[in-house]
Amino acid sequence: MSTKTPAEMTVKSVGVGLLLAFVFGSANAYLGMRAGQTVAATIPAAVIAMALFRIPAFRGSLLEQNITRTAASVGEALVAGAIFTIPAFLMVEINGQRLWNDLGSHYWEATLILLTGGLIGVFFIILLRRPLVVESDLPWPESVASYEIVKAGGEKSSAPKYIFGAMGFGGLIQILKSDKGLQIFREFSEGFLAFPQSVIRHFNFARQPTGEVTHFGGIPWSTPALSPALIGIGYIIGPRLASINVAGGIIAWWMLIPLLMFFDPDLATRLGGGENAAPEVQAFTLWYNIVRPIAVGAMLVSACYTLFSMRSSIVTSLKGALAASSEAAGKQPAMPERTELDIPAKWAILSTVGLLVPITGIYYYFTGGVVPAIVSALIMTAAGFLLSAVGGYLVGLVGSSNQPLSGLTLAALVISALVMISLGVTGPAGVVAVLGVASVVACACSVSGSLIQDLKAGHLLGGTPWKMEVVEIISVAMLSFFLMAPIIALHEANLATGGIGGRALPAPQAGLVAQLAKGIVGGELAWGLLAIGAAFAIALILCGARAPMLIAVGMYLPFDTTSAIFVGGMMAWVASAIAARRSPERRAAVEEKGTLLASGLIAGEAIVGILLAVTFIAGIGSFTEVLTGSSELPFFPALGGWLSLLGFAAIAWVLIRIPTTESNG
Repeated sequence: MSTKTPAEMTVKSVGVGLLLAFVFGSANAYLGMRAGQTVAATIPAAVIAMALFRIPAFRGSLLEQNITRTAASVGEALVAGAIFTIPAFLMVEINGQRLWNDLGSHYWEATLILLTGGLIGVFFIILLRRPLVVESDLPWPESVASYEIVKAGGEKSSAPKYIFGAMGFGGLIQILKSDKGLQIFREFSEGFLAFPQSVIRHFNFARQPTGEVTHFGGIPWSTPALSPALIGIGYIIGPRLASINVAGGIIAWWMLIPLLMFFDPDLATRLGGGENAAPEVQAFTLWYNIVRPIAVGAMLVSACYTLFSMRSSIVTSLKGALAASSEAAGKQPAMPERTELDIPAKWAILSTVGLLVPITGIYYYFTGGVVPAIVSALIMTAAGFLLSAVGGYLVGLVGSSNQPLSGLTLAALVISALVMISLGVTGPAGVVAVLGVASVVACACSVSGSLIQDLKAGHLLGGTPWKMEVVEIISVAMLSFFLMAPIIALHEANLATGGIGGRALPAPQAGLVAQLAKGIVGGELAWGLLAIGAAFAIALILCGARAPMLIAVGMYLPFDTTSAIFVGGMMAWVASAIAARRSPERRAAVEEKGTLLASGLIAGEAIVGILLAVTFIAGIGSFTEVLTGSSELPFFPALGGWLSLLGFAAIAWVLIRIPTTESNG
C-alpha cells in the first residue's frame, strides 16, 4: 500500500465547497419557506464537484471532491434548521406585539443561533461516528448514492450537463414569471366558482320553523404555480407523495373553506377580510385564520406519530450508539489508520462545554433571568445530543432527505416549554426562550444528520474523518455569518404579501413552531382549532393513510403551491410510464436523468429568486420597469395567463422528453 497521502483538504476543495454551500443554502432557504420542503444537497453537490474537478486546469482527486461535497452540504443543513425555527420569532404575536418586528435588526441573535447550533451538531456527531458509520449495518441510501456518483464520474459522464442545463432553464423561467424580473408569464391565476343560492329552512330546538335563510358561497380556485422549483419537487418525490400533498390542499380549499363560507357568509368579514372584499380574498382570510391552525394541529399529531412509529429504531439507536461509543473508547488502536482518525473525543467534549457559555448568554438575553438561561442551556445540550443520535441513526436508515427534523424539533420545543412553565417563566420571555432552545436543537440535528451522511460516503471513498470534521467546522463557522442574508432578503422583498408567513413564503414548519410555543407558554392559542386538526390527523392514522404529515402540510400551503407539486408528480408518472416499456437499465437511466434535471430546475429558480430579491432591495423594482419604464408589459394583463401554458409545456419537455430519449449524450 502506498504511503503517499492523497490530496484531500486543499484550498481548492474547501473554497469550492464553501461557495456551493452558500448557493445551496440560499436556494433551500427560498424552497423551504415557499414549499415547506428542502432538498438534500449531498447528491447535487457531488455532481457539481465532479464536473468542476474534471476541468483540466482545475482537476482534482476523488478525495478532494469528497471534501467539496462535505463542505457544500453544510449550507443546506444549516439553513434547514434555521428556516424551521427562526422565522417563528417573526410570526409569534403576544398582546398585539410581535417578538421580532423584523429580521435585519436581529441578525446577530440569529447568527449566534446558527453558529452554536451548527457547531454543537458537529461535535455531537464526532462522538457517534464510529458506532454509526463503522460498526453499524445501516443501509445509508443517500451516502451510497453519492459514493456511486463520485466513483462513476469518468470523462464520459453526462450528469453535469443535465444539472447545469436545467439550472439555467429554471432560472430563465423564474425571470420570465417573476414580478421582479421581465414578467411575460403569469405565475398563477385564481378566482371563485360561486354556488347557486340555496334556501334552507331553519328550526329551533323544539323543531319549530324559525324562517328561511338564503345560503351561498362557492369554491376558491387557483391554477398550479408556474414554478420550476415546485414542479421539480413534485417530480423528485413522485406521483404518490405529490398526490397525498395535493389531497391536503383539496381538503382545505375545496371542502373546509366552502363549508365555512356556506354556513357563515359573514365570518371572513368578522375576521378582518373586508366587508366588500372579493370572494377569493374572503377565502384567503378563512384559510389564514381558521384552516391553518387546523393544519397545525394535524401537523403536531402527525409529527408525534412519525416519532412513535420509529420508536424501535430510536431506542435501538440510543442503545447501540451509546454502548458502541463506550466500547470504541477502550478499543482504539495504538496507531490507527488514516481512515479511522477522528478529532479526539476529549476536544469535541471540551468544545461542547465551551459553547455552553455563549449559549447561556443567548438565553439570558432572551429571558432576562440567570436560572431560566442555565436551565435552557442544559435542556438544549441534553435534548440536542439525544436527538442528534436519533437523527443520525435515522439518516442511516432513510437518508437525510427523510430525516424527521420537524418531529425532533417539536420534541425539544415541548420539553423546554414544559420546563419554562414549571419555572414560572411565561409570556414573551418564556416563548422566546422556548424558541431559542428549539432553534439551536434544530440546527444541531440538521447539521449532525448531514455530517454523518457525508462521513459515511467519505468512509466508502477512503476519506480521512478528521479532515471532513474540520471542514464541517470551518463551513459552519463561516456560513453562519452569511446565511441569514438570503433569508432577510426574501422576507423584505416579499413584505407586500406578508413577508415570511405570508402568501409567497408561508414557512409551514416555522408556523407550527410559532403556534405551539405561543400556545403552550404564552397561553394564546386557538386550542379548539388545534384539537380539530389533531382529531383529523388521528382519523387519518386510524384509516391507515400514508404520510399524514404531508396531508397536513398540503392544508397549510396555498393551493397554487400544492397543485404545482402535483403537476411535477404527474410528469414523473408519465416519464416512468414511458420508461416502463424499456429495459431495466434504461428505466434506471431515465430515473437518474430526471432526478438530475429536477434538481437543476429547483436550484435554478431558487438561486435566481434570491438574486431578484437582492436587486429589489437594491432599488430595482423589476427588469420590466428598467427596460420599458412601465410596471408591466402591455400584453401581460390579457395574455400572461395563456402564455404561462408555454412555460408548463417547456418544463414538461425538460422533465419528460429529455429523460426518455434513447441518447445518453
